[in-house]
Amino acid sequence: SPLAAEAEHGIEVVVGPELITGSTRLKAGTAQKLVLNMLSTITMIRLGKTYGNLMVDVRASNEKLRARSRHIVALATGADDTEIEAALAATGGEVKNAILVLLGHVDAPESARLLQAHGGHLREALGEAAKG
Repeated sequence: SPLAAEAEHGIEVVVGPELITGSTRLKAGTAQKLVLNMLSTITMIRLGKTYGNLMVDVRASNEKLRARSRHIVALATGADDTEIEAALAATGGEVKNAILVLLGHVDAPESARLLQAHGGHLREALGEAAKG
């Protein structure tokens, strides 16, 4: 396409004709949404906002997100509710930091330092914490 020729990296998804001629919200729209979802997922992974299949860069600004944060920390660490609450309280509700506190056996300031040193990448920070 003319647009792809101008782009540094063209992404062209061939979906074939629409079931209903003239309706771009079916195949083409769905394909576009899937491509954008893949790009945003890859971006989140590369930015260090995930740990395994968990989104760990969560800002708990309401009760629903605080519950989600507790659940994510539980899935990542296997810790009990008391440990999770203590870690989240110590880290100001920061999920990545709380996971690092629990799995890396470090305090909150050290978890913040390790995450900053590793560009926010939890797995790398855990690796350094394990070296101790």
